[in-house]
Amino acid sequence: MQSSPVKPDSAVEADATPGLAVSILNRRVLLCVFLGFTSGLPLYVLTQLIPIWMKDAGVDLARIGLFTLVGIPYTWKFLWAPLMERYQLPGLGRRRGWMLLTQIVLAIGIAAIGLLDPGQSLWHLSVLALGVAFFSASQDIVIDAYRRELLPDSELGIGNAVHVQAYRIAGLVPGSLALVLAEHMPWSAVYAVVAAFMLVGVITSLLLREVNAAPAIPASLREAVVLPFRDFFGRHGLRTALFTLAFMFLYKLGDSMATALSYPFYRELGFSLTEIGVIAKTASLAAVITGGLLGGLWMIRLGIDRALWVFGAVQLVSILGFAVLAEAGPDKGLLVGVIVFEYLGVGLGTAAFTAFIARATNPVFAATQFALLTALTALPRTFANAATGELVELMGWTGFFLLCFLLGLPGMLLLPRVAPWRASPTPP
Repeated sequence: MQSSPVKPDSAVEADATPGLAVSILNRRVLLCVFLGFTSGLPLYVLTQLIPIWMKDAGVDLARIGLFTLVGIPYTWKFLWAPLMERYQLPGLGRRRGWMLLTQIVLAIGIAAIGLLDPGQSLWHLSVLALGVAFFSASQDIVIDAYRRELLPDSELGIGNAVHVQAYRIAGLVPGSLALVLAEHMPWSAVYAVVAAFMLVGVITSLLLREVNAAPAIPASLREAVVLPFRDFFGRHGLRTALFTLAFMFLYKLGDSMATALSYPFYRELGFSLTEIGVIAKTASLAAVITGGLLGGLWMIRLGIDRALWVFGAVQLVSILGFAVLAEAGPDKGLLVGVIVFEYLGVGLGTAAFTAFIARATNPVFAATQFALLTALTALPRTFANAATGELVELMGWTGFFLLCFLLGLPGMLLLPRVAPWRASPTPP
């Protein structure tokens, strides 16, 4: 067991039922901030920075939409999660070692992307981006498992809300700072700057220590593969487990598709790179912080189940803002309003959804179960989003966003089955 200056609170404190202030202000929640940031950064490079870079290089929307297939590792990460559960790097600990390795590789990979020309080297870009997606998904496996081990059940709501908002704040680097820098320096330098922000994760991984109460390493690889699946279906029952898996796939389907081409959408409307970087991202910062704080606090009062209803409704309605913007054209004031509403809605919905996933997992099998469940949520982002470029060219932007709104309804309709609105809320 490695010692270091930053460590989780004692097991006795973790098991206690904390008051509101203790739920928010402790080392565990602080770690969720830094780990959430470093977890989100590579994904936003793939989903925001690279698509608008490709758009500026003259790549057509259909190819940009197909480029989302590089996110396939996010949907299959449960296949190698047992390896990360079973084995550890010597001298660093099971969670800490894998975190550090993936973060170093990601920093190198992101910097290397900037050395390519998306208009001339699309194949090489796809291969390199696929590698970044693989190590990003691997980083998510270990960070999700560590967070599940770190947080007591009473802090799942606030801890995951903070993680999600820090995850989204990470998007300010490739989605705002990078775009402003791109108008003043070459793309290779821009990607090097973005890659440097992975040092947040590297430093955090060097300072944290393994959770004292973490489950023992599985005795064999077979045990690491079989037991998590047997436990999940055994605890929930086959029928409930299948409804839960369907809900996890559908809940964010419409939202994920609506935001897949948001940056090319802003660009096609006529906004400049600086306007997109400053307005689309900076204006969303207040909404992200507000959504994170309100989401975490409301989940303490509402419970996770009720939060899925309330936040999900806001998330669904926020999709319609894109349709309004598509009809209005490049109106800066409307862009601010749409982005703020979208970040509030999606941020709130994601916070409750992530807490729901965490609650559905068993801390004993955190890495594999969390990887399996979050892989389901990545399926729409990877496969459905691959068709978004074709759908836009076929239906136009307004029709596309209305379709996304309709695709968000089935997940909401499953709420009575998987997260019923109870007479009294269950604690998060």
